[in-house]
Amino acid sequence: MDDTDLTPAVEEPLSWEDLGVSDRLVKVLADQGLLEPFAIQRLSIADALAGRDVCGKAKTGSGKTLAFGLPLLDRLAKAEPRKPRGLVLVPTRELALQVHDVLAPLAKAIGSKVVAVYGGADMNKQIKALADGVEAIIATPGRLIDLVDRKEVELNGLEIVVVDEADRMADMGFLPQVEWLLRHIDGRHQTLLFSATLDGVVDGLIKRYQHDPVYHEVESATVTVDAMLHRFIMVHEMDKVKVAAAIARNSGRTLAFTNTKRVADRLTQALNDEGVKALAVHGDLRQGQREDALKAFGAGKLQVMVATDVAARGLHIDDIDVVVHYEPAPDHKTYLHRSGRTARAGSKGLAVTLSLWNEELHIKRLQKRIGVIQPITEMFSNDPRLVDLSAWDPKG
Repeated sequence: MDDTDLTPAVEEPLSWEDLGVSDRLVKVLADQGLLEPFAIQRLSIADALAGRDVCGKAKTGSGKTLAFGLPLLDRLAKAEPRKPRGLVLVPTRELALQVHDVLAPLAKAIGSKVVAVYGGADMNKQIKALADGVEAIIATPGRLIDLVDRKEVELNGLEIVVVDEADRMADMGFLPQVEWLLRHIDGRHQTLLFSATLDGVVDGLIKRYQHDPVYHEVESATVTVDAMLHRFIMVHEMDKVKVAAAIARNSGRTLAFTNTKRVADRLTQALNDEGVKALAVHGDLRQGQREDALKAFGAGKLQVMVATDVAARGLHIDDIDVVVHYEPAPDHKTYLHRSGRTARAGSKGLAVTLSLWNEELHIKRLQKRIGVIQPITEMFSNDPRLVDLSAWDPKG
């Protein structure tokens, strides 16, 4: 995860020093090219450094990792073996790794250690890291509960707890595990919570586990239909893969969504057969395979990453040129979640939906829900308009 591509959303950004970030961390930020805080950082860092409980409403891609990460690192005391001082709870392994990659260089610069703890990886390595002593752990709930049950980690020394992407925790059914962990943290501690939505079960979490929190919201991080270009293409079953391949060949990084793992695997193989380098990311793959796909895609060595919706939750990959809904999104919320990955950091992203003849009615309903009414245009894989779908006007 890289915050450097985010455009500051305030007219006169305060400096890191103005917010109270220590000089030692400011130097590392400057070395990384992070010279000014972004909106959610500007709003929340000073309160977090002051020890307040903070409740932040912000989407993935808004820069919230540093919003909680800088106060976390700045305020933590040295840790004893198996007794971390800070905890960041995240919904997915991918997000655990991404948060770790942002915070680890900062921690190293100030003589602290952070470790990512998640399922699907070698537990013995994680146990050893905890036994050596780490100031903060970034963890998925299930693996952390396993380690607590095995008495490999104690929660009673925690000074700061971060719940990141609380709404996705709820969507994925992890709130009972999150609450189990929060109930088992002894003593007074600071709690920072970040979520794209703060209503419903997330509001219940705030009321139960935060003490007089200060609320901060970043409106500009909300993905809207206006932040992207939409194209809806009618394709034929036998030509569908070739259309997807044509789009990918004429784009930079392409993220293709399917509704099932089976279709994700089939599409990945078919794209590679077409000479388009693609890898899949879904729950049936080994963790190493998923990490390799993410690294290759992030490094630009991969033209297409094929993902299911569950596997894609928590992923943060910058510079995605096109999102292809290889299978139409089941509802408008999913459509916006998928499509919003190409409309980050102020860029005008492109979202392309491929439709078979029997999916036309569903897509027309979807268009009404998102407020984008345009023709579903029939195209074959040799259509010259596929070379630049951004330049082609479907209403023209």
